[in-house]
Amino acid sequence: MKLITFRHNGQVKAGTLIDEDKITVKDDGPNAANAVRQLIEDEQGIGTWEGGRPSIDLMDVELLAPIPEPRRNIFCVGKNYYAHAKEFNDSGFDSSTNEEIPSAPVIFTKATTAVIGPDAPIISSMDPTNSVDYECELCFIVSKRAHKISKIDTFEYIFGYTILNDVTSRYLQQKHNQWFLGKSLDSFAPMGPSIVTIDELVDVTSETISTTVNGEERQKAKIADLIFDIPTLMETLTSTMTLLPGDIIATGTPAGVGLGFDPPKFLKSGDVVSVNIDAIGCLTNPIA
Repeated sequence: MKLITFRHNGQVKAGTLIDEDKITVKDDGPNAANAVRQLIEDEQGIGTWEGGRPSIDLMDVELLAPIPEPRRNIFCVGKNYYAHAKEFNDSGFDSSTNEEIPSAPVIFTKATTAVIGPDAPIISSMDPTNSVDYECELCFIVSKRAHKISKIDTFEYIFGYTILNDVTSRYLQQKHNQWFLGKSLDSFAPMGPSIVTIDELVDVTSETISTTVNGEERQKAKIADLIFDIPTLMETLTSTMTLLPGDIIATGTPAGVGLGFDPPKFLKSGDVVSVNIDAIGCLTNPIA
């Protein structure tokens, strides 16, 4: 099942995407913007959203992030593909560690107020340093309260998957050492276009993630190439803290980000960046 949040005729609604282009509305009430998040947090499963007749064409709506207002910061993983870890280490922008390849997952967070949906503009003027960069990432969404979860049990605690573009101000990231400020500018967390439930995407490691900028492919990698896989990330995060239903974990980006070029290819007004995972969809945003 693909869960979406969208605006139709000026009203925010939530529902399911059927056959890639038809929508079944599941909530059009005053709290529809939080309906997908609430479905996950209630831990009632997706049964109540199954069935129903499609009533709206996808082309007639404005897609929003599937969870427009996450309850907590997005958990992110840095340097989690080998080639990207090397390109970041070699770029001169990495002030986090002397390790080229991390010996343990590098964890940081991204503010909820940075979240935008598909086709919404990434506001480059928010970054005074003109160093806006893209990072395609697979996210998994936690389905229930999770503490001290073993690798073998990980997928019992995953609701589904979505896409994040972990947009970054590179010079702010470098200046402040810890990455939170450089990652959390308003509009710097495009998310979507849908959440695909885990029953529909059983083996996410078979998927490929890619990024294009103005139609030019910049990033492409198999999810299977993660340094620290999803079970390792779940075990690491829950070993000392509790994850909550609806928490979003972004798993890292592959090589090909803008800072990896010489000179760097940072995003500028007028560019269009797209992130794709076939099973989830394509997340496209213009740069304003």
